Amino acid sequence: MSRGKQVDPAPAVVVLGGGIAGLCAARELTAAGRRVTVLEASATFGGSVAGHELAGLTLDAGAESFSTRSDTVPALARELGLGALVRTPNPTGAWLYLPGQDGRGQAFPLPASGLLGIPADVRDPGLTALIGRAATVRAGLDRALPLGGLLNQEQLSLGAVVRARMGAEVLKRLVAPVVGGVLSADPDDLDVDAAVPGLRAMMRRHRSLGAAVGAMRAAAPAGTAVAGLEGGMHQLTSALTQRLERDGAALHPSEAARNLARTPEGWSITTSSRTLTADAVVVATDGPTAVDLLASTVPRIQEDRPAVVPAVALVSLVVDVPQLDAAPRGTGVLVARNVADVRAKALTHATAKWPWLAAAAGPGNHVLRLSFGRGADGDDTARLPDDELQSIALHDASVLLGVDISPSDVVDWDVVRWTNALPHATLGHRDRVARIRAAAANERGLEITGAWLAGTGLVSVIDNARDRGAALARRLLAGR
Repeated sequence: MSRGKQVDPAPAVVVLGGGIAGLCAARELTAAGRRVTVLEASATFGGSVAGHELAGLTLDAGAESFSTRSDTVPALARELGLGALVRTPNPTGAWLYLPGQDGRGQAFPLPASGLLGIPADVRDPGLTALIGRAATVRAGLDRALPLGGLLNQEQLSLGAVVRARMGAEVLKRLVAPVVGGVLSADPDDLDVDAAVPGLRAMMRRHRSLGAAVGAMRAAAPAGTAVAGLEGGMHQLTSALTQRLERDGAALHPSEAARNLARTPEGWSITTSSRTLTADAVVVATDGPTAVDLLASTVPRIQEDRPAVVPAVALVSLVVDVPQLDAAPRGTGVLVARNVADVRAKALTHATAKWPWLAAAAGPGNHVLRLSFGRGADGDDTARLPDDELQSIALHDASVLLGVDISPSDVVDWDVVRWTNALPHATLGHRDRVARIRAAAANERGLEITGAWLAGTGLVSVIDNARDRGAALARRLLAGR
């Protein structure tokens, strides 16, 4: 009796890292029929797209919104059955908390026409209150000054662009607080092309920074610059893991890769408890871990090892304070450096920002999220014990919102700490990524992804992870 021809199983792929990048890469591979195993060092998947429970509410413990500059996140939400949950925030806007003459902070509404704090229109009536009359006049010179050789610099920081075009006060009192609060970065460290893709080209076209920002905002999809999901962004992680398991992927939390090695057949991955073999691997960990894992296989990338990203602590408070129903500081406050009376770098008034969350929390109850850890100036606030951080958060929330919040007002609270979760594209980012990609290009069955390469923000991370996962699936199909 003759046997039918045996069909070889689909190539096995191991994804190292179960953050949102690893899950999205795995999604592309399982959709292409590959056998996928995902190893995640922590006890939960999704990285900073995670949730936690406070006072009976399931809240985001990390990312709570996404950029609407593309359809990337809504498209993924639709694929996962979450498309109907996309929501825009309250358009009220945020505030800035800037140092006054005595070092103590003063609150100002953030001009609505900007991009990362860069004003599109320096005639905005609120701008003079923020930076002063002389600085407003200086900012207005952006429309008249020639570009010169500014944009010809190969390595150019966001801070250098703002300082050259609009002056130091716009940088210090507008852009730096926004970039620090949103990206946990200093504008002078950020690669302008990675921080604001397309800005350099738009400046060449429109001959000024403000006009370029205005054109980019006009070209963006209608509505607010960010959106979220009713019920929380953490639902992306839950839906992705459920879809992956449904499609046959094996997901293993609390199992970190300790060693990655080339074999004649493919790859060998060693954890604390076992050794796995694979035809291909996707390294989707944080940057330092990825470089360590690839040290023996792609030693060249050691030269571009990224620095460890400073720790960030998020303190979430659920408080019963009816005075906050009026949303005295809009959707939140971004805090400038060197403010004497506040240590937080940002506060999000989540129940003011998201109407669905306000409805779930009920009248008088409010969710406040305060983030700590600037990663510079010796600021070690994010490393303080939980109870100290909670006490500081209560003080800072009272100051920033102008409403006294006492310990007896707290219904529930939690501290979530993130390490290496918010890498940002520093000067020379594109060149570093190109060198890393070139060094890894000749390694059969290898892809590398993650925020340290893709850049900050869910859109960049998801796009890169899906592209890399799909590219690997195509190569495996072609036998290379």
